[in-house]
Amino acid sequence: MAKKAGVVLLLGRPNVGKSTFLNNVIGRKVSITSPKSQTTRFPIKAVYEDERGQLLFIDTPGIFKKAEDRLSKTINRKTMQALKDDFDMVLYMVDHTRHRDFEEGKVVGIIREIDKPVILAVNKIDVREDSYLPEYRYLEDEVDEVFVISALKKMHIKPLMEALFKRAKRKYPIIETENLVHPAVNVHSREYLEELIREKIYLFTRQEVPYKTAVKVEEISERDNGTLYIKAAIYTLDKRYKKMLIGREGRMVKEIGMAARKELELSANRKVFLDIRVEVDYHLLDNL
Repeated sequence: MAKKAGVVLLLGRPNVGKSTFLNNVIGRKVSITSPKSQTTRFPIKAVYEDERGQLLFIDTPGIFKKAEDRLSKTINRKTMQALKDDFDMVLYMVDHTRHRDFEEGKVVGIIREIDKPVILAVNKIDVREDSYLPEYRYLEDEVDEVFVISALKKMHIKPLMEALFKRAKRKYPIIETENLVHPAVNVHSREYLEELIREKIYLFTRQEVPYKTAVKVEEISERDNGTLYIKAAIYTLDKRYKKMLIGREGRMVKEIGMAARKELELSANRKVFLDIRVEVDYHLLDNL
């Protein structure tokens, strides 16, 4: 059987599980995940490949209808730019544990304008309490196929992937995966590292620090002993946030760095030295 390929656009409102789905399907960290929305800030492309061929996924940031702050407006703009990319089908993901609201209406409006196959994935089916599934029943008439999955628990992923491959009509391969900077990911290595560190900031600071933070990797080099040396800076908008990020006696930034370093060492199978500092940048939003 000849291999085939296809391009899949992932759509959905913030925090429905698109990044978790992509990370688990690809089998490695591609998009950062956190309990908070606005985690993914730019579309990320990743390739899944098996004996059937290739699927190139475009993971978009969640769509905000009421984009009142500059960060949300930037995220919305980058998502809309992704809609202009060349793709073959849409994987539209919803979270049945949340009420359908204005953000969902925004996504549905976009879906209706796309003249390509749309597959609906109702995510988080492993969570049974507080389900609002009846609110999403009308979507069955808006899409071509419906699957009920758990991206986190990897439930019912195989039939969904089979449906995506059935709609893949392109010549194989779309991309030579050995040419990518990071296996199966098109994100430049610096961007990948920056996203990973930023994920740890969200996980450790919880509600203390807002999303107005950014990470810049300034150096990636290999030491004589084989250790991978990474120098990075965390930028935030205000001195009080800098103090929170550093923590008492530097404990917070140490925890952030340790968690990021351990994950990097596991994936790279080598020792990593991660040098992180925290700085204030009053023009941070201008650079996002």
